[in-house]
Amino acid sequence: MEIIVAKFGGTSIGNGDRIRKAAESVVKEYMKGKKVVVVVSAINKTTDDILKTVDDAIGESITPKQLADIVSMGEITSVRIFSSTIESLGVKSEYIDPRAEGWPIITDSDYLNADVNFELTEKKCEELIKILDQGIIPVLCGFVGRDEDGTITTLGRGGSDITAFLLGHCLKAEEVVIVTDVGGVMSTDPNRLQSAKKLDKISVEEMRDLATHGAKVLHPHALKYKDPLINAKIIGFEHGDLSAAGTEIIGPAGNHMLKTTALNVEPISVIAVVGEEILTKTGVLSELTDALAQNSINIYGISTGQNSVTLFIDKSIVDRAHNILHEVVVENQDLSSISVGTDIAMITVTSQDFIDTPGIITRITEPLRKKKINIVEISSSQTSVVVFVEWKDGKRAYELVRSVLE
Repeated sequence: MEIIVAKFGGTSIGNGDRIRKAAESVVKEYMKGKKVVVVVSAINKTTDDILKTVDDAIGESITPKQLADIVSMGEITSVRIFSSTIESLGVKSEYIDPRAEGWPIITDSDYLNADVNFELTEKKCEELIKILDQGIIPVLCGFVGRDEDGTITTLGRGGSDITAFLLGHCLKAEEVVIVTDVGGVMSTDPNRLQSAKKLDKISVEEMRDLATHGAKVLHPHALKYKDPLINAKIIGFEHGDLSAAGTEIIGPAGNHMLKTTALNVEPISVIAVVGEEILTKTGVLSELTDALAQNSINIYGISTGQNSVTLFIDKSIVDRAHNILHEVVVENQDLSSISVGTDIAMITVTSQDFIDTPGIITRITEPLRKKKINIVEISSSQTSVVVFVEWKDGKRAYELVRSVLE
């Protein structure tokens, strides 16, 4: 029988009417013959109110253990209300919080930003399946966990999303539905631009990068538990229907819980364009990239300095790119010269874990320094690091980087 995990954010259960509407959407799926596991956040603004009260009353004297126990009360309250609402609709329900024997999310003892013990959690989820088999709808606290000693922990802000995708993975659910106060993932923040449009689909990789750079629709850590075989979508609470269309989350293309390292097969060439204080000149970068784009020439990377722009291009087409960009340099009074540099190797390292790994760039670059391998350029985001070295050092650098990440 099909299992659905439905997570309701704080706004989507922000008052009694919304809680009832949410419960009705769950019962509707249940009546279709599906098994539904519900994950709920604290009711709208409850956690913020608790944190303010704690700050006013205790301040910095609060311990992490105490704070985790206190802030969990938001979710502990909401599961009881939600479960009771389901039962008022004539369907059996059971709330499960970290104090319950059948609580499945087991973590380490980092009380305010706990890591999940996946092996123990997966085992504990077997008990959750028994509850489902009895025709009961379980309602679980999002955001919170419990360590092996039985102490309450939290998964950090946005942790309810982690709970939902983690349960979906462990239960081998058919679908994970994230119910929010928006109708799905938008092309940009609708509070900033009214022209924002809802996306029908988005890949895990795109969603992860959006989330790590500030989009608040979904917690980026949750996506490490997104199984490619499990359907997932984000919908708005206003539908009152878990079958409603929203934004489908596709993928991932591979197992992005693991670090991946890649080395380009063919050399990359460096083209440097210089000009006095060109970083302050409007449109210069656009002219350079537009000229290449109009000639279907791809750029692997761009580095900007006060007086230079460096572009990384396939060696096989660097002569053509050189000619095209030289015309731009000659015609633009803000640019003075262009040169083609040495052959380059590009090493790309990607991992969702980088978000939570302080010093990852040092770990990657330190073995290169020790072996006297010069780094031509380096760029990074919250989920990837790209290192450019001279082509002759490429394979050696690649093996060194891989060795420190395995």
